[in-house]
Amino acid sequence: MIYFGEYLKDYLEYNKISQTEFALRMGVTPKHINDILNGRQKITLEVAASIERLTGISSSFIISIENVKYIEEELIKEYGSIENISKMLKEDYSLNELKRKKWINFKDETNTIQLSLDILDFLKVRNFVAHNNLKNYVLFKKTGEDYNKLALWIARCDELSNKQIVNEYDNSRFNELIQKLREYSYTENYEIDKIREILNSYGILFVSEKALSGTKVRGCFKVKVKTPAIYTTSNYSGKDSFYFELFHELGHCKSDYNMAQNKTIIDGDEEREKRADKFALEVMISNNIWDEILKDISENNLLEVSKKNKIPMSFIVGRLAKNNYIKYNGTLYNKYKLV
Repeated sequence: MIYFGEYLKDYLEYNKISQTEFALRMGVTPKHINDILNGRQKITLEVAASIERLTGISSSFIISIENVKYIEEELIKEYGSIENISKMLKEDYSLNELKRKKWINFKDETNTIQLSLDILDFLKVRNFVAHNNLKNYVLFKKTGEDYNKLALWIARCDELSNKQIVNEYDNSRFNELIQKLREYSYTENYEIDKIREILNSYGILFVSEKALSGTKVRGCFKVKVKTPAIYTTSNYSGKDSFYFELFHELGHCKSDYNMAQNKTIIDGDEEREKRADKFALEVMISNNIWDEILKDISENNLLEVSKKNKIPMSFIVGRLAKNNYIKYNGTLYNKYKLV
């Protein structure tokens, strides 16, 4: 375990200053200095500032070193050994996958405590206890989903969204945004950069990032201060499923903006999820057009409906497959799922 006292010992030896003399210069007892040198005394901000004045060693460096020591002590106390901490990082925090994805710039992959610090810094929490306490801040299904993996994915999306420049969000322009996205969906395949550009112009942060393996998350909605943020994964079989998730999250933006100022919504209660689903379906294909489609689901009629109403064929065949009118592995769906 590294603590600042080791650095201070080297400084005193190099400058030929005794512990007693340094204690007198600091205005503390020799025992106090001896305890600092041997890692038995917590260094306060006031003491760190005094050491900086006398030695030139940055107080921020002193506190940083001491924080590592305190976190290591907490981890050992909670998990029992370095080996147990290493196992926890691999099993609970997908350490190996994080390394492969390079989401985190690990400072020393051979140092378990440093790995822990890097993950905590990435999650922006003081320790793993604080991280677990944040679970109540995230609305998700408590069974069948891994909170730690969700939190890491959200942290990654937060990091990417922080690089975006957006206009101020104005909910009075919400319907205008929906129309803009509908128009784009008909004229182009979904290009993430273009969709991000549209959403940013209407004051909404947008990130599409593949989640960690084993998670079932498709997207989430949150409000960062006053700015809405939509995060989606990139695991979509077709254009229709991507847009359904996007419009689903926009449904949360329309109806659950206030709640999302205090919660990250992955899976809300049943009522909210049904409402968001209904919004997405209606935006993609209105009820009256859907009724028209069901009267004749031949390919020629579907193409005519698509052209007349400027609805992507992928939306039509996707909804038909979802409602079991056609098969996902059938010719019709696979022919138009990206169109």
